[in-house]
Amino acid sequence: MYTYKVEQAIKAAALLHQDQLRKGSVGLPYITHLVAVLLILRDYTDDEDTLVAALLHDTIEDTDYTMEEIEIDFGRKVAIYVDALTEKQHDKDIKIPWIDVKKNYAKGLRKAPKEAVMIAAADKSHNFRAIVDEYFDDHNGFIKDFGPYLDSRLEAYQCIANAINSRLADGIVHEFNHTFQAYKNFILDVQKTLTNKQ
Repeated sequence: MYTYKVEQAIKAAALLHQDQLRKGSVGLPYITHLVAVLLILRDYTDDEDTLVAALLHDTIEDTDYTMEEIEIDFGRKVAIYVDALTEKQHDKDIKIPWIDVKKNYAKGLRKAPKEAVMIAAADKSHNFRAIVDEYFDDHNGFIKDFGPYLDSRLEAYQCIANAINSRLADGIVHEFNHTFQAYKNFILDVQKTLTNKQ
């Protein structure tokens, strides 16, 4: 569904993330991820606020845009969805360990609005697909860009997968599960590469 509000969200996301690049050898503009999440979601919903929140889901974590600005510019529902999708990185100025950030995110998905869970499924689906595509033949590049803590990655994303599967019974959850399985297989291949080097 293409609407004025969706167009405004595309513009906002493009401007807010304009200097950010995706990890990988090409360094694609970050907006490509946000548009991909939108396109995945369009196969499962035409709810305008869900599509707008998909475009803005990383703005609180990665830009200076505030929750108050999202609510003023795009409405309360969009702000609620984006808030549910924002990983809390700090607790009173203390950095939270990466795995705990992911586990807390998974806990939040268990009580988040269903629309936010759908966005999370689309977001993770695109991330998994992009990682497998980018690093399929470049395990060393993956380790360089994401670190060697493969067991922690699998544990964290399994928590998120469990939360998504507990909330969604059909539709996008099948696509999510398919891409998550491909990601797990990829991580197992990377682990074999690391083991063979030792």
